[in-house]
Amino acid sequence: MVVEDPQKSSMTEEQISNNPNRVVDNTDDDDLEEGEILDDDDSAAASKAPAGLVRQPHPLENSWTFWFDNPSAKSKQAAWGSSIRPIYTFATVEEFWSIYNNIHHPSKLAVGADFHCFKYKIEPKWEDPICANGGKWTVTFPRGKSDTSWLYTLLAMIGEQFDHGDEICGAVVNVRSRQEKIALWTKNASNEAAQVSIGKQWKEFLDYNDTIGFIFHDDAKKLDRAAKNKYVI
Repeated sequence: MVVEDPQKSSMTEEQISNNPNRVVDNTDDDDLEEGEILDDDDSAAASKAPAGLVRQPHPLENSWTFWFDNPSAKSKQAAWGSSIRPIYTFATVEEFWSIYNNIHHPSKLAVGADFHCFKYKIEPKWEDPICANGGKWTVTFPRGKSDTSWLYTLLAMIGEQFDHGDEICGAVVNVRSRQEKIALWTKNASNEAAQVSIGKQWKEFLDYNDTIGFIFHDDAKKLDRAAKNKYVI
């Protein structure tokens, strides 16, 4: 996995180190000296280790589903959201990394693609009952520059790093010709204290210095691009 800023990646792992559901690389520590290789007998012994010593999966507090909206499947005649498809649902740290390390990151997605990660059984649509009264924070990046922030957003969500984590529905990255946007969807747009807390923490996790705004889904449905930010940080 290529991360643009190794120092920031380490910081993110440190931020989630105290969480029992933290996202960590599932790499075993061993007692081999540098350059030492297990011989056949050692390998056989290792494979017969007691079940209690076998590394167990690290369950997440919530299950999450990746969704993909393929730009080639979109049509002006089709209802909005009809081309969104669930890709994979994961419930452990190991499953997350297995998926993440084998999928395209935003910079490699086709222009027009939308890639979502939402809590299990929440569809990334305004019409979903859990999303209906919510809204979203949005951060913007030049084309090809959102990969690291997308990863940090995923880690913060599935690692339950937000003080108001129950408010989080999921996140989506929108890939367009000139820019990429990451939006963080929440449940109760009218709960200003919770939304502002989430926005502030998200900016800290991403080390994002520009101003970000929160738009109610209701306003976005009624006013489209004319919808105004209700909260700003």
